[in-house]
Amino acid sequence: TIGWKAFFHQQLDPQAQASAIVARVSSHLGSEVLLLGETGELRVPVQLAESAGDIAVGDWLVLDTEQHHRTTCRLDRQSAILRRAVGEEVKPQAIAVNIDTLFIVSSCNDDFNLSRIERYLALALQSGATPVVVLTKADLCDDPDDLLEQARQLHPGLSVQTLDARDPKQVASLLAWCGPGQSVALLGSSGVGKSTLGGALGAGDLATGGIREQDSKGRHTTTSRSLHRLPSGGVLVDNPGVRELQLPDCEDGLNDLFADIWGIIAQCRFSNCSHQGDAGCAVQAALSTGELDERRYLNFQKLNEEQARNAQALTDRRERSRATRKTHQSNIKRKRRQR
Repeated sequence: TIGWKAFFHQQLDPQAQASAIVARVSSHLGSEVLLLGETGELRVPVQLAESAGDIAVGDWLVLDTEQHHRTTCRLDRQSAILRRAVGEEVKPQAIAVNIDTLFIVSSCNDDFNLSRIERYLALALQSGATPVVVLTKADLCDDPDDLLEQARQLHPGLSVQTLDARDPKQVASLLAWCGPGQSVALLGSSGVGKSTLGGALGAGDLATGGIREQDSKGRHTTTSRSLHRLPSGGVLVDNPGVRELQLPDCEDGLNDLFADIWGIIAQCRFSNCSHQGDAGCAVQAALSTGELDERRYLNFQKLNEEQARNAQALTDRRERSRATRKTHQSNIKRKRRQR
């Protein structure tokens, strides 16, 4: 019921000690990490929980009960929703891992933004999780079906749901993704109704807050990521509202999301076409006829430039780290020879 699958089971060492148990990271409490396992909840000091490397909510850990539940292994992740960490240093940060379905939550008011939803979709497609767009506060919109159709056009086969998260009958449309053993996560801006939605799905009394009337912007209520059991048999990861969501190395996700635009680019007369007035440019032709939406094309350019910049920075960071390790190892060998 908390997401254990054959993918994780096959990673276990059959020769492991009898004292080994597996548990899933439920939340990070600062000095402690809350885990869920077959016997229930378990609190482990963060130093012991992270003794085998960095962890994120949703990770599966192998613990040694004879060493005060020290982590001996973090199992490989089936999916990982990553963003560029906030700050000057370019590095990936896990939003949630081992997720089957990502509910991309937006609301049917001024928060509705197709370019922002595309950004979330790129992360979901890169991660391996199935994206589902959930448009909340449908009661505040004169024509929610129009917004639903706009969102559906973003990717072939994309599932989009419009609902009022306060209505249990409408929220029931999401239960198909929340069955026994399924892991779902909520991702969206502040104030779009993620906590209300999570509570309606049965995740407990999550903090909720209102929105400012002047701009429909929400207030932060959830302050940390946490995993919750659902009555439907699955688990849900509630995430804080996202202020900044820069793409890390996300090339595959963007290629999938914008496959239609890449198909148009392939029709340009010249392979090095700049798409800015070159002869035989299929992109400009598609823009002029309306086949290609200008907003979508501009966001395609923006997101690809951003991910390329961050991907290169991540590559440079890994190379610097590799060079530092080699230097350190060489110094150790040199000192040993001198002895």
